[in-house]
Amino acid sequence: VFGPAARFPYAEPRSYTPDDAPLESYLALLDRLGCERGVLVQPSAYGRDNGAMLDALARAPKRLRGVAVGGAELTATTLKQWHAAGVRALRANEFRRDGKPYYQNGVTLKDIEPLLPLIAELGWHVQLWVDARDLPDMAEVLARIPVPVVVDHMGRMEHRHGTSHPGFQALLRGLGEGRLWAKVSGTYRLGATPPDYVEARPFHDALVAANPQNLVWGSDWPHPRPEGPVPDAKRLLDVFCDWTSADNRQAILSDNPARLYDFPRA
Repeated sequence: VFGPAARFPYAEPRSYTPDDAPLESYLALLDRLGCERGVLVQPSAYGRDNGAMLDALARAPKRLRGVAVGGAELTATTLKQWHAAGVRALRANEFRRDGKPYYQNGVTLKDIEPLLPLIAELGWHVQLWVDARDLPDMAEVLARIPVPVVVDHMGRMEHRHGTSHPGFQALLRGLGEGRLWAKVSGTYRLGATPPDYVEARPFHDALVAANPQNLVWGSDWPHPRPEGPVPDAKRLLDVFCDWTSADNRQAILSDNPARLYDFPRA
């Protein structure tokens, strides 16, 4: 969620300035998609100020969970307070272009590492924003993380690199071994062509084949900093459903996120 900026000002400096996308708009989107529950992810435009997300969680505690951003400044007391508020993960930003961080205000895995015993105790996970091509170089670091690691947006690798790329294969192995999770989201961020995003389907199919029990779907709403036209979340959900069997839809849309984000079981 973003804004209202008058109440929740954005970080200075920042990589982008989003339009306001407040809680009311997000809840309306969930209703439109037919989703009973949702998960808010702290965006880089707010840096380590999780105020807007925490406010949203407080106003819809039964319906929402959160993924926060922070590092060494976080204490056990803060993490426990966030847990009570509905936070279930910390987000690490390792996404790079030409070897340099693509987003300002990102918190890295190294920043989070001292907190790993605490988040393991709380039953949290780490959400990792990364280009899958970098995963092989991160193998030793990832092996030391004692909690689930959820890789954003199918590994966010341009589709032209193909599913046989060593980085995407590392993601598939991690899924198959149960060490990694992935979000089957952001098809448009793979450079796939709307409205059908057919170039992304081989990646989707490979992830589902590797381990459908370690996948979750996400809308990526309100699609901050899109590289191309802003997609329609309903269309993205329809494409996902077209590509996915009924059993796997149930797992990815409902059962898996209930487990990962600690929602009460229906």
